[in-house]
Amino acid sequence: MDERCQRTLFEMYSGKMLTVCLRYSRDRMEAEDWLQDAFVKVFRNMSQFKFEGSFEGWIRRIVINTSLKHLQKKRIHFNEVDEDRGNYQSVDPYVYSHLSEAELMKMINELPDGYKLVFNLHVIEGYSHEEIAKMLGIQDSTSRSQLVKARRHLQQAIINVHKQRLAV
Repeated sequence: MDERCQRTLFEMYSGKMLTVCLRYSRDRMEAEDWLQDAFVKVFRNMSQFKFEGSFEGWIRRIVINTSLKHLQKKRIHFNEVDEDRGNYQSVDPYVYSHLSEAELMKMINELPDGYKLVFNLHVIEGYSHEEIAKMLGIQDSTSRSQLVKARRHLQQAIINVHKQRLAV
């Protein structure tokens, strides 16, 4: 693949794929490095694309796997969670409708690493707990418990934002 084609391909997909990297990284420069690594893999493995499914989906998978490999070097801790489901507070749907996308993404980005990783893979990327477990080398029950904890954490953050708005 010649350099012009590579540049065009990068320009077409780099914005969306940087967003993917940013969901897993806490630092923009780090995410940009991961993106570069992922596109090197895309260019090297172009012949492996089998025209089954979307090309963008194939690139996204490479970007996610590259991000996960970088995260594995950081040794993310997956905190075990007690399955006590009685701690949920009821939240008025009105509260959710008044959250901006930026506020919600900020809350997700502030989750502890293990919660954030599983939340992104399951809720945003659509992977099953079994797939996540295989990708991360954890038990599927750990993936499930991380998601439960992430949701509780996000719910509390949303409640706190709502309380702050009422106090103003």
